Amino acid sequence: MPEKIIYIDGIGNVLLKRSNRARYLNISVKPFVGARVSVPVGVSYKSAAEFATVKKNWLKQNLDKMQELEKMQTQYDENSGYCTKHHQLILRKGDRKNISVRLLKGKINIVYPAELNPKLKEVQTAIRIGIERALKIEAKEYLPHKVKKLAAEFGFIYNKLSLKNIKSRWGSCSGKSNINLSIHLMRLPEHLIDYVILHELVHTVHHNHSASYWSALDKVTDGAKRLDKELRKYRIAIY
Repeated sequence: MPEKIIYIDGIGNVLLKRSNRARYLNISVKPFVGARVSVPVGVSYKSAAEFATVKKNWLKQNLDKMQELEKMQTQYDENSGYCTKHHQLILRKGDRKNISVRLLKGKINIVYPAELNPKLKEVQTAIRIGIERALKIEAKEYLPHKVKKLAAEFGFIYNKLSLKNIKSRWGSCSGKSNINLSIHLMRLPEHLIDYVILHELVHTVHHNHSASYWSALDKVTDGAKRLDKELRKYRIAIY
């Protein structure tokens, strides 16, 4: 028997799973997966259950943390209906051993082995990879033209534009007026995409966030502080 589920009062179900690679009993808690004990070959499930019970307090603390993380994370399944601006996520089971990620004709096709739960980390990771590939395509088609247009409209001069899978900030501008934009901008409404681009273009003149900078940004946007506050409601990375 490769795995067994036990119930611990106050904790719930804990999966005991046989592992050929594990050298010792190891317990873990992961979002949307729950509590799991890796059981080495030669160690009984009875010993694994006793081990998990001894770790009850640790499990309780980490399950509470896991629930908070689950609230922050997006879970995709066959009924999610998720779409980027020009691509639709299609998630389905298939008769295959590996997870397939393929973009074709406006579709983000994710096919995973039928025996896998779509909530598993590896399936969710594949979905995010597919979405990010779509965002990269869309960013390359849209952002260079938009940056060029806004720069010409308001009289800004920039050196080079780079589009990257940045997950820590929407954009940046170097001292040499090189602008970097995150492909995740494509998940924002159009007026906020414009705001981020103008935010960086103004940095080609003001290389800081001084009062002069915000004054200059106000002149080219419809209320910089208001737009900045609205932008903060969005998460950059796909969690």
